[in-house]
Amino acid sequence: MPLDLAFVRKQFPALADDFVYFDNAGGSAVLKTVAERVYEYLTTTSVQTGASYAHSRRASERLAQARARFALLVGASRAEEIVIGSSTTALCQNLARALRWRLKPGDEIIVTAFDHESNIGPWRGLEALGFVVKVWGLDPQTCEIDLDALDRLMTSRTRLVAVTHASNILGTINPIAEIARRVHAHGAEIVVDAVAYAPHRAIDVIALDVDYYMFSFYKTYGPHLAMMYGQYDKLIELDGLYHYFYGRAMVPQKLEPGNPNYELAWGAAGVVDYLDRLGGGSGDRAAIERAFDDIGAQEAALSERLLSYLRDRNDVRILGRRDSLAASRVPTISFKVEGRDSAEIVRAVDEAGIGMRFGDFHSKRLVEALGEAGSSGVLRVSMVHYNTVEEVDRLIVRLDQIL
Repeated sequence: MPLDLAFVRKQFPALADDFVYFDNAGGSAVLKTVAERVYEYLTTTSVQTGASYAHSRRASERLAQARARFALLVGASRAEEIVIGSSTTALCQNLARALRWRLKPGDEIIVTAFDHESNIGPWRGLEALGFVVKVWGLDPQTCEIDLDALDRLMTSRTRLVAVTHASNILGTINPIAEIARRVHAHGAEIVVDAVAYAPHRAIDVIALDVDYYMFSFYKTYGPHLAMMYGQYDKLIELDGLYHYFYGRAMVPQKLEPGNPNYELAWGAAGVVDYLDRLGGGSGDRAAIERAFDDIGAQEAALSERLLSYLRDRNDVRILGRRDSLAASRVPTISFKVEGRDSAEIVRAVDEAGIGMRFGDFHSKRLVEALGEAGSSGVLRVSMVHYNTVEEVDRLIVRLDQIL
């Protein structure tokens, strides 16, 4: 059955006006149930956890329930594998701090030239401590990665590979399970930034066999909060970031300095409830997977509508894959218009009540590697499942007027 868009759009209060949200990769609309849960927590349970009185016990239970919902969302085997933080950038920086004393000078870390800076900068920062940082690039003509090139970069000294699950510029979905297999064959670990992937497809961290995997809820229909999955035995080995009396085995708490944001965690659990309801309400992984199957089908239709228009224009250059297959891309589509400044185009689109964006979107290294940093960077239309074909048509009409 096709996605029930009438139901979907009613869950997002921001969609009640006539504005078209095509900057979802920068931050999605927030579910009504998320906002209600945040309000509920703040007005009924705004106390510290860990005490014996009833309100504190309820706060502790709610945080535990939220963590368990996040574990269900990503397919983790236990709630203790979920680390909560303020953003993916902060979680990645904390992971780098917690990992660094396990490394020795001369050990190698592989980063990419095609990620958001969140999963590059923290690792490149360790270079000053004597670790060797290598860069895995992509073909600037095809915008495709080469797995054999990764193999050639790895040696017996490789300890970590940092990579993105989906590009926030190209929309390309990378084969994380295969990358993880190759990384583990060299005895290294893999950390994945899934910010641009999590709103679009079901996540199964066990099937992917990743060591660390993180994303932000504010780009996945929730509040400004993020989560990181880490294999339990790997989290045990990390250095703690909290007080000295938070022992080695106190995971995930030793990796959440200052405590997580309780009300936002309780609110973000509403994202999982929404996906469960969208997938039939059975309360299990199957419901989440059904929801994302329907989401993928809707997003493929949106992508094809826009891509078919862009493919037909001789003055437009699409960055990355030109197909709309749900298995190969998410509906984040970037392009350049020959001889035109990207900022000028976006500002003209703004006037039609349509929000899209221009720039490098904190994937500056990728935009520069593609030679697209000039003329205000690239144009990006980033859609999600609550967008409609009619909204895409509105954008197409406006682009025709501008171009």
